[in-house]
Amino acid sequence: MKSVCRRGPCRAPLWFSWSSRVVLWSTGRKKEVHLLTCYQLSNPGRLLDYPAHMEGQIWFLPRSLQLTGFQAYKLRVTHLYQLKQHNILASVGEDEEGINPLVKIWNLEKRDGGNPLCTRIFPAIPGTEPTVVSCLTVHENLNFMAIGFTDGSVTLNKGDITRDRHSKTQILHKGNYPVTGLAFRQAGKTTHLFVVTTENVQSYIVSGKDYPRVELDTHGCGLRCSALSDPSQDLQFIVAGDECVYLYQPDERGPCFAFEGHKLIAHWFRGYLIIVSRDRKVSPKSEFTSRDSQSSDKQILNIYDLCNKFIAYSTVFEDVVDVLAEWGSLYVLTRDGRVHALQEKDTQTKLEMLFKKNLFEMAINLAKSQHLDSDGLAQIFMQYGDHLYSKGNHDGAVQQYIRTIGKLEPSYVIRKFLDAQRIHNLTAYLQTLHRQSLANADHTTLLLNCYTKLKDSSKLEEFIKKKSESEVHFDVETAIKVLRQAGYYSHALYLAENHAHHEWYLKIQLEDIKNYQEALRYIGKLPFEQAESNMKRYGKILMHHIPEQTTQLLKGLCTDYRPSLEGRSDREAPGCRANSEEFIPIFANNPRELKAFLEHMSEVQPDSPQGIYDTLLELRLQNWAHEKDPQVKEKLHAEAISLLKSGRFCDVFDKALVLCQMHDFQDGVLYLYEQGKLFQQIMHYHMQHEQYRQVISVCERHGEQDPSLWEQALSYFARKEEDCKEYVAAVLKHIENKNLMPPLLVVQTLAHNSTATLSVIRDYLVQKLQKQSQQIAQDELRVRRYREETTRIRQEIQELKASPKIFQKTKCSICNSALELPSVHFLCGHSFHQHCFESYSESDADCPTCLPENRKVMDMIRAQEQKRDLHDQFQHQLKCSNDSFSVIADYFGRGVFNKLTLLTDPPTARLTSSLEAGLQRDLLMHSRRGT
Repeated sequence: MKSVCRRGPCRAPLWFSWSSRVVLWSTGRKKEVHLLTCYQLSNPGRLLDYPAHMEGQIWFLPRSLQLTGFQAYKLRVTHLYQLKQHNILASVGEDEEGINPLVKIWNLEKRDGGNPLCTRIFPAIPGTEPTVVSCLTVHENLNFMAIGFTDGSVTLNKGDITRDRHSKTQILHKGNYPVTGLAFRQAGKTTHLFVVTTENVQSYIVSGKDYPRVELDTHGCGLRCSALSDPSQDLQFIVAGDECVYLYQPDERGPCFAFEGHKLIAHWFRGYLIIVSRDRKVSPKSEFTSRDSQSSDKQILNIYDLCNKFIAYSTVFEDVVDVLAEWGSLYVLTRDGRVHALQEKDTQTKLEMLFKKNLFEMAINLAKSQHLDSDGLAQIFMQYGDHLYSKGNHDGAVQQYIRTIGKLEPSYVIRKFLDAQRIHNLTAYLQTLHRQSLANADHTTLLLNCYTKLKDSSKLEEFIKKKSESEVHFDVETAIKVLRQAGYYSHALYLAENHAHHEWYLKIQLEDIKNYQEALRYIGKLPFEQAESNMKRYGKILMHHIPEQTTQLLKGLCTDYRPSLEGRSDREAPGCRANSEEFIPIFANNPRELKAFLEHMSEVQPDSPQGIYDTLLELRLQNWAHEKDPQVKEKLHAEAISLLKSGRFCDVFDKALVLCQMHDFQDGVLYLYEQGKLFQQIMHYHMQHEQYRQVISVCERHGEQDPSLWEQALSYFARKEEDCKEYVAAVLKHIENKNLMPPLLVVQTLAHNSTATLSVIRDYLVQKLQKQSQQIAQDELRVRRYREETTRIRQEIQELKASPKIFQKTKCSICNSALELPSVHFLCGHSFHQHCFESYSESDADCPTCLPENRKVMDMIRAQEQKRDLHDQFQHQLKCSNDSFSVIADYFGRGVFNKLTLLTDPPTARLTSSLEAGLQRDLLMHSRRGT
């Protein structure tokens, strides 16, 4: 990293007042403590040259400030190093006169006679040349210990420092300048050792074998003017020179800060750099000269926050001995024997102090370094934005408000920038709000209105033209509405087309731009369901302006629709078809296109809905009714008849009939009458138009299905005053042949016609009388035959009662074979083999030969009895009922009075039939089985 020299952090004199002014650190004088030999509080320190030090004791100062100690050396203690992660203390001192320093390792958890256990003692000087120890450091893993000397050499003790046999001591560095500072830095598995002298800074990799060296700088520092930072500053090595404070990585020099004053002490504590310096330029004194030669000067203690670039605390002390860190506080030792405690204030108090001084940037940096949550940061940003807004710095204010998005209600910010002069700031805020997908429809509307008022087409296009759906951070439908309202039709169309808002696309094309061709082309590209719904919605508008193209699209939509892609239909996709009947209203004012559409559907798709054929019939009948050209009218007539005969109107017969009647299409009416078997209506039509021959023709064609047609024809001709003898004769002839009417009714019917004379019906009456005479003769002959038969049967019955019956049959009446026993004989004279009888008989009591005839007689008898009973019941109900008409209607509804056969027999014939039935019943009742 390139070395950069920076100016020191900003000062806030009013902020760092000693007493009444607001400071980030509070001060308080603690109880005076006279240190007798050493001030080591869990951190590396240096022995003060008090007389008591000569006693070689190490003293412990707990939080209660009650001193305890033990004898560590016979003469003096010079250096101590307390490890942070282990309860191990390393010390350097002298047991005898001369320059022969010893290193002792103390285990503070174990005791030896009441004192800490000394686990190892070894000389600090590896060779024979005497020199003074200047500094000491120990790695936290207990595998490295480095000792610096005033002759510029550094020894490295590698291995377990608490044991002799697991440790190895060697000279790591030799130089010409006193070593003033040492520090280990662990990066992964690599261990670096920083070595600083009065003239240079260098680093070694001590975790390897060759100990490669890197010279970092040619500037050094004095004793106690170097320190190792914490991870917040990436474990950089800090060297406090007189001109600048330098930061180093193991392989290069980092940034530097221009802090004024001659540096006396440098210390690192909880992310802060503590510097003690003189406030006037004096020539530096050697740390190794006599203390009496040094004058007492005013010294400034500054606490720097390097991350946030400000001085956290600054005050003046008289002759600072050292600065210690323990129990979460800083302790400043002065030469007058006092300990001054500096305690850090809580984060909220710091922020409030910064807010009062309007130092919001510092507050923000401080909050971030203290890992304040997002809600707390958002509150700071809001206050900073409010401050800038009140000062008129709207650009800066909106940048702070942007940082509150997601935490602060957007309406709070929007209300501040609704003024037209601040529309740029509002636009910037709304843009960020959309990018973070936190905007609602109102925000989108407001942003687009800002774009349109600014007429910033480039920003507008950048906002709406996103590459993918995931990049869209606004409500598309709202944007389309706003752009359409502002007249940005092309932008609105772009959004509608790219985000599949088909309805809005078509609405803009048809209602605003009036581009009907493009709208129709767009519908042709849509999927089937959407194309169908949009044609139903906009079909009338398109049909009004571009009827031919619209008709073609509807034909495809209702037969085999496939969306068109770049002008070509997708033939591989399965075709769909819409209900063509639903699109008929679109052609309300376009009969020519409607006819083409209906004819196309009836030809291409014969199974089209019935509404298609109904509408086509109505359209053809309208054209036929209004046509003046005879030839064209004849052609239209043929088309209408052809459509009626297509068989598509069987289920909607009434509707087709009404259409033909409305347009006075008589041929169609007659055809439908005939198809519906409405012969009475056909007859009525010809009667109305006095088409006599057609009346006779209808009777001849349909008289078999409806015989009453002849009666109606006779009544019709009877009412005519003109000469209709020819037609009356024809009707009478058919009535006579089919015996449709009694002669008396025929005479009564023709009596109403003044032109009809007796000669008209003479032949009819003569033939009728002759037939009746013949019928009477036949009936009388039948009566005589029945009487004779009855007499004979009675005689047989009497004989059967009075004399035995002799069975003389020799052959079986079924197989005509000779009778053999066993056999079966009946009184009627028939004999059967028993096996033949069992095979053909239906009942053991009935003769198989006589059974069919007997059954007919019995059926006749039962029918007559039922008729007699029905007549008696009808007469009884008719007499007893209060509403005789309802009784008659009920019997009519049950079909009792239905005319099944026209009987013209005389009354004598009926009497004869009744007598004959009685004789047959008697005969059957006396039949017996013979054996």
